[in-house]
Amino acid sequence: MKKILTVFILILFLFSSFQTTTVSSTKPTQDSEQLRLQDMLMNMLTPYIREDLHNFYFPKILKDFSPQVSPWKIEVIETRRVNGFRGFVLDITFEIEPDDGGHHVSVGRDRMTYQISYGPTVKLINHTHLKTYKYPPE
Repeated sequence: MKKILTVFILILFLFSSFQTTTVSSTKPTQDSEQLRLQDMLMNMLTPYIREDLHNFYFPKILKDFSPQVSPWKIEVIETRRVNGFRGFVLDITFEIEPDDGGHHVSVGRDRMTYQISYGPTVKLINHTHLKTYKYPPE
């Protein structure tokens, strides 16, 4: 009887620890090397992103202001090397929610793919506008 109880407690303990280690959040909760590199990349791409969003949104969708980029509203979807292992032509796809730049009210959602290569050369290769959010009147 003691062995059955011990095995049951051990299984229960293993199961509970298994559950807590497999649960993960999609948003990072602490700093890491990967997160710092991603944030540095977003800082470097921000001027290109801002220009491309301006060309898309202003004045077709937004008439009073040009959308701004908040780094915390950029989610990297995929990265890949175009020309194989250690090739220096890379694609990065991310989803972004541009905002009004003042109160950080999101104005839309877009999926953008950039090709980054040695030089450096940064080129927008795909921009898909996913959604336009209604901007509240002032």
